Amino acid sequence: MNLEMGLFQQQTMKLVMTQELRQAISLLQFSTLELSEYLEEQALENPMMEIEERNTDLKDEPVYNMPVMWNDEPSEIQEKEDQEMSSPFDRIKDDRERISDYLIQQIRFLPGDDDEKRVLKHLARNVSDSGYLEGTYEETAALFAVSEEQYEACVSKLQSLEPSGIGARSLKECLLLQLQRQTSRNPFAETIVNDHLEELAARKWKKIAKCLGTSLEEVQQVYDDVQRLDPHPGASFGGGDHPGHLLPDVYVERDGEDFIVRLNNDGLPKIRMNRQYRHLLENKEEGEAAEYAQKKYKQLVWLLKSIDQRQQTIRNITEAIVRFQHDFFKKGPSAIKPLTLKDVAEAADVHESTVSRTTNQKYVQTPHGLFELKYFFSAGMNNSTGEQTSTFVIKSMIKELVVQENKQKPLSDQKIAEFIKEEHDIAISRRAIAKYRGELNIPSSSKRKRY
Repeated sequence: MNLEMGLFQQQTMKLVMTQELRQAISLLQFSTLELSEYLEEQALENPMMEIEERNTDLKDEPVYNMPVMWNDEPSEIQEKEDQEMSSPFDRIKDDRERISDYLIQQIRFLPGDDDEKRVLKHLARNVSDSGYLEGTYEETAALFAVSEEQYEACVSKLQSLEPSGIGARSLKECLLLQLQRQTSRNPFAETIVNDHLEELAARKWKKIAKCLGTSLEEVQQVYDDVQRLDPHPGASFGGGDHPGHLLPDVYVERDGEDFIVRLNNDGLPKIRMNRQYRHLLENKEEGEAAEYAQKKYKQLVWLLKSIDQRQQTIRNITEAIVRFQHDFFKKGPSAIKPLTLKDVAEAADVHESTVSRTTNQKYVQTPHGLFELKYFFSAGMNNSTGEQTSTFVIKSMIKELVVQENKQKPLSDQKIAEFIKEEHDIAISRRAIAKYRGELNIPSSSKRKRY
């Protein structure tokens, strides 16, 4: 084997992803909230960039008007004064308020000494966004001089607050708290939830009825009552992954027989150039400070271009979706058609990955409600004439059949498949029905049976 050493020239092609390109891609996949937070961070890192404050007097300064919605909140001091003057029970809850904040407002009006209230506020801050109390007595005792009995008394007081079921340490406790607070208490329901919750959830009603010496109908009634309880009493508040109050990124509005797409110009902060650094650019000064200002200015310009590109991409892709799904926007969800990322990518002249990033966590306000953009994508199934029906429509058929079925003799997956074939001329397998039923969180026929 002959090994030679020498210099060789080789031409290769290599794609280098610049920091600017990575930034543009990141902005595209950010939700409006994430983008707002990102811009706040950028303003801290780039002294050339300022986020316009409310009620600013700098009216002569150029503002780069990126879409944003101002929340007219009172100052923190004024807000606290207002809260001390009014009852927390007669005001409308703000969707941005976390459940822990809501509990602390109620604690302020409870009788008790300061030491107890400090423990209660600590517990309130340890209530998760779904409404459950996290942590242990040992963790609390490490911070406060409380006995286990005092700790349990504080937990009970926390659990007496609104909403019902708050501060529970398990699903069982959460449901029991709600049952115990009902005007007409049902000891039988409380017994089943306390002793047979797993069997109740699994619909093993015959086993419960036999164990308690009661009828299937009575157990079934308890199941219905429990279904009306809230397993996540804190979820209606803001914070965490719960959206609380979703703002649309784009609007689709009717214009005669057509529809127009309008970007939400109230979703992102307004950006301003810092006046103290601006003079370094305008006076064309030299030196390290001027070079630094030029560098940060270029970063700001690129950021603004990236945001503008993001907004235009959202508009273009939404317009493509509207063209494909015109019947949906006219008639509603039952008229949705099969649509793929590839279809929209070709129509908007972008890559499929761009469509995927753009439609994730972006919401569109339509005449039929608020929808995530990715909602409009689904595969389809052909009938005998070659026409396609969206899987969403097929799921709607399944849901409607289950609603209308005889609850004493619920439809099997095979029966549902046969009905769709007979009524809509769509051949679909029993396994496909089972898959779609699972995606709809519809139990099997044996678990849907009523007595």
